[in-house]
Amino acid sequence: MMKKKLLIVVPIFVGLLLGAFIFNSKVNTSVKIGEIAPNISMPNAGGAVIELQSLRGKYVLVDFWASWCAPCRKENQNLARAYNKYKDVKLTGSTGFTVYSVALDMSAELWKKAIKNDKLIWPYHVSDLKKWDCKAAADYGVNSIPANFLLDPDGKIIATDLMGMTLDNQLEALVAK
Repeated sequence: MMKKKLLIVVPIFVGLLLGAFIFNSKVNTSVKIGEIAPNISMPNAGGAVIELQSLRGKYVLVDFWASWCAPCRKENQNLARAYNKYKDVKLTGSTGFTVYSVALDMSAELWKKAIKNDKLIWPYHVSDLKKWDCKAAADYGVNSIPANFLLDPDGKIIATDLMGMTLDNQLEALVAK
């Protein structure tokens, strides 16, 4: 009797574990390295709409984050450091580097406060204030944050999830010789 129960319970348990892993995984099925990134068109903190494709010609890190996300806020330190280091550096085949931040927030006040407190000085901060109902997050397959996508000057995705020093290493490899 015990063997029959195990034959039923074990596959169900393994299936549940596998399902939980797949659901929580950062594997992105919406966009892939080598593809042109979907355009994002959203308002900034002042209400002006900024289109991602308007930044063609630069390397752009599309960063998904939120003011309420502790890991995102910690990663903001790395982003700010990398932005300050590479924003004026000539990168191969481009006019520079910038960050296009997409906030999955619901409160404009908390979003703006986090930008200021974290010293996120780049000009491209956008949000539709719909939290997880953000169309851009769906278009990019973002199901956990922080998440990011590095685009080349043509808008092609060349790397994803560059956290900490991996972002610096990737940008350093692009420095024009």
